[in-house]
Amino acid sequence: MRGLTLRNRAVVAPMCQYSAQDGFANDWHFVHLGRFGMGGFGLVLLEATGVVPEGRITYGDLGLWKDEHIAPLARIVDFLHSQGAAAGIQLAHAGRKASTSVSWNKPEHLATEEQRRALGYEHWKPVAPSAESNDPSNPDFQVPAELDHAGIRRVIDGFVAAAERADRAGFDTVEIHAAHGYLLNQFLSPLANHRTDQYGGSRENRMRLVLEVTEAVRAVWPADKPLLVRLSVSDNAAGGWQVEDSVVLARELKALGVDAIDCSSGGFAQGRISAAPAYQLPFARAVKQGADIPTMAVGLLGDPEEAEAFLENGETDFIALARGALDDPNWPLHANVALGGDFTPWPVQTRRVSDYHRVMSERSKAQAAQ
Repeated sequence: MRGLTLRNRAVVAPMCQYSAQDGFANDWHFVHLGRFGMGGFGLVLLEATGVVPEGRITYGDLGLWKDEHIAPLARIVDFLHSQGAAAGIQLAHAGRKASTSVSWNKPEHLATEEQRRALGYEHWKPVAPSAESNDPSNPDFQVPAELDHAGIRRVIDGFVAAAERADRAGFDTVEIHAAHGYLLNQFLSPLANHRTDQYGGSRENRMRLVLEVTEAVRAVWPADKPLLVRLSVSDNAAGGWQVEDSVVLARELKALGVDAIDCSSGGFAQGRISAAPAYQLPFARAVKQGADIPTMAVGLLGDPEEAEAFLENGETDFIALARGALDDPNWPLHANVALGGDFTPWPVQTRRVSDYHRVMSERSKAQAAQ
């Protein structure tokens, strides 16, 4: 894509770690992400990163709203590059799903000011296209303030400034997060957007903010670096955003200089879909075929033979793993061997694992022959 060549089409999808304080990456992020570079992935996408402080899902999210955030992220980028992986970061605003709790920090962990300070605890009022809670039955979600035009401008400017900082940190790509019920997805979806101005009502109006953010980011993001957008291709709910809407939007994004669409779904309380192997692949296929743009597939794609077939059949262009990568950070290396490759791609320090595989393979053959 543009000036970026990946060593393979295996991608680590963004996974929130809720382990930052004041938006700063730390040793947890370095080790968590660095192992995927060692494990052979072509592209490692960092988690949803707040472009403004009030855009974080929780007080534990990464941030890129100030220059001081750059250095610890650059350390991660440099290590991923040293291992042969490309590095990307997902730029995000949570909208009405912001200022929620970190699930493992229970009330007893936040009982005193000293405890809250040690955990970097913060709480604030979120913003959204309309002043409606994400889920009134869930006390973790507040009723947000409706964004006025000055607030919308702050969102756009936040994405632009974060993209500029991402370039200074050395990232090879950025991904605009317009999925999973977060702010840009909220503007797209009639489930969450009940505005009556130019940002609400018709599909064209509801797409406006995503297109304005994309155009502004593409203008400052280097021309030789690819730009990605993650979409919930469907809200998986009646009356919500649908696949055909995403195809139309993807065509517009392509015209603005987006290079690939990361295809997921859902994110609103009304939308449910049953998980099964490759259950979200149809979304990537539909957008790829309908908008003639490269796509990234997600959703239980851990079988190497299946994943390779999806690529060979032209159903998608990238295979992205999240929980599968957590389960096996060396998945691309194992997939390479399973598909007939050798152990050359392994880091030189760990190539002796080939002896282990040889011995275990010989033992399995011997047991099968008995």
